[in-house]
Amino acid sequence: MAQRFYDTKTATVRDFVPLTEGEVSLYYCGATVQGMPHVGHVRSAIVFDILVRWLEYTGLQVTSVRNVTDIDDKILEKSATSYGEDFEEDENYPADEPWFALAYRFEHEFARAYAALGVRRPTYEPRATGHIPEMVALIQRLIDAGHAYPATDGSGDVYFEVNSWPAYGELTRQRLEDLQDAPDADPRAKRDPRDFALWKGAKETDPATAAWESPWGRGRPGWHLECSAMSTKYLGSHFDIHGGGLDLRFPHHENELAQSAAAGDGFANFWLHNGMVTYAGEKMSKSVGNTISPEQMLEQARPKAVRYFLGQAHYRSQLDYRPTSLQEAEAAIERIEAFLDRGADVVADLQLKREEAAAVAGTLTGEEAPEAVYVAQFSSVPTAFRAAMEDDLNVPQALAVLHDAVRAGNSALAAGDEDAVEQHYSDVQSMVEVLGLDDVPEPESAQDPAAHHALDTLIRAQLDARAAARAAKDWTTADGIRDTLAAAGVVVEDSADGARWSLQ
Repeated sequence: MAQRFYDTKTATVRDFVPLTEGEVSLYYCGATVQGMPHVGHVRSAIVFDILVRWLEYTGLQVTSVRNVTDIDDKILEKSATSYGEDFEEDENYPADEPWFALAYRFEHEFARAYAALGVRRPTYEPRATGHIPEMVALIQRLIDAGHAYPATDGSGDVYFEVNSWPAYGELTRQRLEDLQDAPDADPRAKRDPRDFALWKGAKETDPATAAWESPWGRGRPGWHLECSAMSTKYLGSHFDIHGGGLDLRFPHHENELAQSAAAGDGFANFWLHNGMVTYAGEKMSKSVGNTISPEQMLEQARPKAVRYFLGQAHYRSQLDYRPTSLQEAEAAIERIEAFLDRGADVVADLQLKREEAAAVAGTLTGEEAPEAVYVAQFSSVPTAFRAAMEDDLNVPQALAVLHDAVRAGNSALAAGDEDAVEQHYSDVQSMVEVLGLDDVPEPESAQDPAAHHALDTLIRAQLDARAAARAAKDWTTADGIRDTLAAAGVVVEDSADGARWSLQ
């Protein structure tokens, strides 16, 4: 089966063939660093992290770009210099913090959130403020092509003229006459209220540091222009995939496509958009109080469980958070880890037996025994897992294959079938690696492998004693062991695969 993706522009699932054989060029929208990361930002990052890992697993060389929007109206509005006398200081927005310091501080918060959940850094992560020359050059190309115009009122604004581009609206399949006015700049000297800003002339109320020289006067770039300039700088005028959250399709991505195509660039061959995160079926809203941040999630569950939850739905689907979501994700992770822990011992013992057998064979034949006759290789995933990932990155189906392999592996453990355990262990390990679940750093309390092993050994001994008591129908002893563990903060969960433990 060929790799297939749903392309937003054509509204179809298409075969994906890279523009350059063996290579993939990917751009996905990062954050406007005006505040702390929200769960939608992190979900999008995990979606495209899984995509990159999968494409690399298939043998493709991926060049990925995720931008940082570090100059924007929202950033200026939230910096202390824009509040004046009525500004109320809080921990996120202290008084007298310049806009660039605010943006830089929140950029680090995003980096911290990504790293905590095992999201690898992209190949390039450009800041908008570092690419003003490229943006000015793109605006000039659009003016020269007759698709943009400087304002005639002395404001210094430059606008994209939507009426000059007949294909405007093609990404979201909207007609120009049905569109509302563009709200990204004061109308001032717009020829059409739907024209959007490419360059915003500096205002007297703007900080002096938030403006750059241009042929049209001092000012700063429009939001949409930033991504067009940065994506083509690092990936070329025609690249494979442009991605981002569903909420960015219009106007952001629609405007990106229009200005890039009008300038003569092929731009993105595929458009991929991930769905939103809701809270118990409702849109998250601070005013309603039904929000949860990545920081709050990480206070409630291990990073690995948070990544599992945020990555488990199909990327195009809505992901619904409920109070039990992280507990369910933690239980799923623990089932995977429990099998890998037990399976690792069996695989190690099996390898040792093979080495010992080879040594004996070498002695009998008078030949020197090889240093190692078997090395576990976790380089292939099950066929069903590959089929799921090739089918528009169907992670839910891929996870079903993963959990089927865990169940089969546990059955093999119970039956003492070492060869089957080894195969399922290899399958599970490979799938976990592709999904990035093995690349999530553990919290500090769980970073000492020796301590964890010692604790696991002691608790396993108690669980074995409890199992023996249950087999003998000595319920008093069995319940006493469970109560003792619970008092120490150890939660015991019984299942068909045996008892599992976790710290409360």
